[in-house]
Amino acid sequence: MNRFLFALAVILLASSAFAQSPSAPALPYSPSLDVTSMDKTVDPCVDLYTYSCGGWQKKNPIPPDQTSWSVYGKLYQDNLMFLRGILEEAAAAKAGRTQAMQEVGDFYGACMNESAVNQRGLAAIQPQLDAIAKLSSIHDFAAFTANQTLPFGRTLLFAAGSGQDPDDSESYIADLDQGGLGLPNRDYYTKEDAKSKEIREKYLQHVQKVFELLGDKPEVAKANADTVMRMETAFAKSQWTPVERRNPYNLKNKMKMGDLEALAPNFDWAAYYREAKYPAFETVNVDAPKFYKQVNDSLASESLDNWKTYFRFHVADSYSPFISQPFVDENFSFYRAYLRGAKEQQPRWRRCVQYTDYNLGEALGQAYVQKVFSPELKADALDMVNRIEEAMRERIGQLDWMSPETKKQAVIKLGGIRNKIGYPDKWRDYSSIKLVQTDFAGNVERAGSFELHRQINKIGQPVDHGEWDISAATVDAYYNPQMNDINFPAGVLQPPLYDRKMDDAPNYGNTGGTIGHELTHGFDDEGSQFDAKGNLKDWWTKDDREKFDARTKCVDDQYSSYVAVDDLHINGKLTLGENVADLGGEILAFQAWQEKTKSMNLQPVDGLTPEQRFFVGFAQWDCANERPDDIRVRVATDPHSPAKYRINGVVVNMPEFAKAFNCKAGQPMVKAAAEVCRVW
Repeated sequence: MNRFLFALAVILLASSAFAQSPSAPALPYSPSLDVTSMDKTVDPCVDLYTYSCGGWQKKNPIPPDQTSWSVYGKLYQDNLMFLRGILEEAAAAKAGRTQAMQEVGDFYGACMNESAVNQRGLAAIQPQLDAIAKLSSIHDFAAFTANQTLPFGRTLLFAAGSGQDPDDSESYIADLDQGGLGLPNRDYYTKEDAKSKEIREKYLQHVQKVFELLGDKPEVAKANADTVMRMETAFAKSQWTPVERRNPYNLKNKMKMGDLEALAPNFDWAAYYREAKYPAFETVNVDAPKFYKQVNDSLASESLDNWKTYFRFHVADSYSPFISQPFVDENFSFYRAYLRGAKEQQPRWRRCVQYTDYNLGEALGQAYVQKVFSPELKADALDMVNRIEEAMRERIGQLDWMSPETKKQAVIKLGGIRNKIGYPDKWRDYSSIKLVQTDFAGNVERAGSFELHRQINKIGQPVDHGEWDISAATVDAYYNPQMNDINFPAGVLQPPLYDRKMDDAPNYGNTGGTIGHELTHGFDDEGSQFDAKGNLKDWWTKDDREKFDARTKCVDDQYSSYVAVDDLHINGKLTLGENVADLGGEILAFQAWQEKTKSMNLQPVDGLTPEQRFFVGFAQWDCANERPDDIRVRVATDPHSPAKYRINGVVVNMPEFAKAFNCKAGQPMVKAAAEVCRVW
């Protein structure tokens, strides 16, 4: 569930404001190393990031409808435009469409039918609102919530579905997680600094506005907003923090149905699972037991009217982007304009492409990969993966701090990693989703219900190792610790991230580093707690784990010293896994590149040595401009560090970089040997 929501956030942040022909025949080409994006007035030994990206930053101001802008964002913009051409054609076609093109064409066409959306107004969510009005007691809540699907497969009040058994990764069990908030996470409700208080006040105003759009008088809407905030604050205080959620043992709380009923007896769990049509099961994993205790307490202490108020808001707020314009405008005004700093709403076509890609991504992905992802490209990417995995195998063998016993287990885990490149071997079947041209919100609800029940129906079934969590067109990659696989969609294997026209140095610095990054996630502070089969199991000796923790603390301390925005520091514990992966990934990529090119007579290009091209290629994958408001949100919610520190924070720990640029001791990009952080 969280991976899905994170993938959606990446998509929403990555689109652009530039316009091209909707029928663009090919993705625009950008090289993986662009010397015009550099600022050679800057000393790379002082600031590699600005040296490599200063020109790009000047040429690429943040579009007004975006909260940040980056190389990834520009590539995703190109993908959106390309996908728009596919969708416009599919929506306009009257005959001859494949099943997949009919599905995405109808979904996109309904989204673009803005007049029909506005004409329906609140009628689009009236069935949900009517169901809330009919609630007569808290005993009705189980059946009610079981039959309410929010957009993108989410559930009301709490997160529910399935997950791999942490002790047996080859099977799915029922899963319950925390939820129920309107702000990004629990810290927004608990922190007492001036900015956090301001955000809460703005959120109250937003909640009040949503109630007014639902027809409440201002004084009633204000009282209702206070009720929602009070209830959400209680839920938030009972939740795991983002850092606590990084410990997978905190999220492992398997119990029988009787234990769940004892934990939260005021909720009719038997009725919930019956109404939601769960298959029979014996065990449920409750990721956040304390949260469910609070839900139970709130069921006893809050009146029926207060619960109806809470439900009305969350249904309306969740569907706001997909219904009539006043709701769309209010949703944008708070969540993207105020909270993240966007200046303008994205044009409707761009939002509709994103919604289609997220809801029907494997239907749309079929046309995408046919046009942009050749067998040769897949073979090249797999070759790079294999070389970087071999570099990891060599590094494990060379570690001077790890015992032979733990090394053996690390190599076994490395050998068990599945490499998934480009797209799934089997495409998902969406044919059961009813799509109606004049009911866009209904299409979103039915697509969400399809996804939720697809997850529910996994319970008791063997794990499908061919499944992907994101679409083929997504400009992102990920490692799944329970699947023990690394996943690189076709969307992230396009120029300028991977460029078949370019030499190996920038390609290995860029995409090679990304491959190494995802590979290292299997061995970061979180991933290292899962074994080769994806089970939550300690495969370390006690002494080795202590040495590992000491090395990751070096990374934690380094990044915690960086100021992200104003006086707000990076949370080194929240970002630890990504920072360890950034560092380990680039070390692996450099080693693999050197091994591949050791017999080649490499020469300087554009005044840069091969080694310098590797590091500039690395830096240019993350050239970005970021709004301060967006950085503030990301510091609280995002496990990734801001762009500048994802680059400079790595190379200060790589003597290979200092050698490549002849940096001297004492310069900002050079650490004393005793201070260098090195994990893998």
